[in-house]
Amino acid sequence: MDFEKNEVKASIRMEQAKRNFTKSELKIYDYIDKNPAQVLYHSLTELAEACNVGEATVLRLFRKIGYKGFQSFKFSLAKEVDALGEEDGNSYISRVKNSMLRTLEDSSTVIDEVQLDRAVDMIDSARDTVVFGVGSSSIAGLDMQNRLLRIGKNIEVVSDPHSQVMRTASMGEDTVVVAISITGSTRDTVDSVKAAKDKGARIIAITNYTKSPLTKFSECVLLSSAKESPLDSGSLVSKVAQLFVIDLICTGLSIRNSEQAERIRLDITGNITGKLY
Repeated sequence: MDFEKNEVKASIRMEQAKRNFTKSELKIYDYIDKNPAQVLYHSLTELAEACNVGEATVLRLFRKIGYKGFQSFKFSLAKEVDALGEEDGNSYISRVKNSMLRTLEDSSTVIDEVQLDRAVDMIDSARDTVVFGVGSSSIAGLDMQNRLLRIGKNIEVVSDPHSQVMRTASMGEDTVVVAISITGSTRDTVDSVKAAKDKGARIIAITNYTKSPLTKFSECVLLSSAKESPLDSGSLVSKVAQLFVIDLICTGLSIRNSEQAERIRLDITGNITGKLY
């Protein structure tokens, strides 16, 4: 029976199949039952570690109850959690503002200055800097490109997964790939990063999860804090978190190359001024 074609709740599916769970699968069931809202913000790796089981065991459980994988389970669970937790009485203007402020505050707290300095060093010394990001993450990548071009850093953004893999063919040890992914589990991005890593490229990850498929291939991990529920995928709040981290990187590079950055800023300003009425 294809469970994903009907509207059976995630919690009901788990309850119905509970008798057939192994001891390890029961650990996962108990954790999800007690922490449904938190599970929405876990990566597969984080859920497995929270339950003290292997990732393969987690995936096997979700497939046993009719899901294709963890993401499809989370999407179903998110609808259930969202229905239970009605929005408070605040206006949506206040909710969005508070989410933005909380995201910036939380992101500034989780930034590791050692990792940030390493990212600045890597990009500053690289001959070739390429940004990988698909979907909404590519928007953050384009902003990074705009910022770095203004201080004289050559950078390329590749958002199409096929083009990403083709681009890796010309990479080497003097290439730095900046991989942007909220979850760190976007298959296209992870596959492209793996191909780049195989060519010797150095990898910087901008993500919200300390442990994910993406971070396994990354030399440098910069964390932001705006973990999405599957129902909020691509939200502006998440992009604000990504842009905050990108702004830190670009500011660090501007300070390190202040004379060159100022000279190029003046050149760009002069060129753009002629395009204004």
